[in-house]
This record gives sequence, C-alpha cells and structure tokens, in this order.
Amino acid sequence: MGWKAAEKLIRHWKILRGDNVMIIRGKDKGETGLIKRVIRSQNRVIVEGKNLVKKHIKQGEGHTGGIFSIEAPLHVSNVQVVDPVTGKPCKVGYKYLEDGTKVRFARGMNASGAVIPRPEILKERRKPRPASPGPKDTPIELVLEKTYDEKAGIAL
Repeated sequence: MGWKAAEKLIRHWKILRGDNVMIIRGKDKGETGLIKRVIRSQNRVIVEGKNLVKKHIKQGEGHTGGIFSIEAPLHVSNVQVVDPVTGKPCKVGYKYLEDGTKVRFARGMNASGAVIPRPEILKERRKPRPASPGPKDTPIELVLEKTYDEKAGIAL
C-alpha cells in the first residue's frame, strides 16, 4: 500500500498518539478508537481496529501467505478528538493555566471547554534507552575530567 508524501504538511499537530478520536468521514463514520500511529510525512493517522482493508501477502521464508485484514491510514482531517465530558467530537485548542502549564482543551460549538489530558502512552519511549553503556559511549571518568581552567584561560 504505497502512499505519496503529502503536498502540504501540517506544522502544528493537535492529534497525538493515544488520543481517543471519532472518525467523521469514511466507511467507519461515527466510530471511536485510539490512535495507534501518527504518520506526519503523509498527514495521516492509524486508528486501532478501524478502516480495515484486505491485504494479500505472498508466502515467503519464515511466514505463511494469505489474505489479512490490516488497518489502513486515515487522513487527519477525517478524525476529531472526542471531548472527555460530552463524548462528542470537538476541535482542540491550547491554553496556559494559572500555574503556567500548557494544556489542550476542547473547543468548538458544542464543546465543554474541558482540559484534554495528555495520553499516558506518550510517557513511554518507543525505543527504550540502553541500560548499559555501549562501545561508542564515552566513559564517565573522561566526561568528568577537567580539561580547561576558566580563570587562567588555559588548557590543562
């Protein structure tokens, strides 16, 4: 399934991985689901269990072939974030609270104006940091070694 790169990319994304969204156009119109993946280069998102298409996969070494159902990407304009209070689709806005934190909130005609929480899945890294230093990592002794005297202006 080859998709072309989008002609005009969205700069400021308001839909994040893990958001609860409603599909507003297409064959799954009116259904809700969680965003599984965001494809920024194509302005598309993949919603869990929605927009299923049949894919014919040829048999090869180590796997069997057949016809499989996979989730196809939807254009980001065809989904909207669900308002956490009303359960209806709404637009997303940003504002600063009194303590200075930047939050997303539900905005639009029938929106409640409630704060939309940041998805918990974003706190996990997709690629975990390595626990032990690798062969290209600098040893901590060399990192902490003093090599320049700022007051004298000379290298040690």
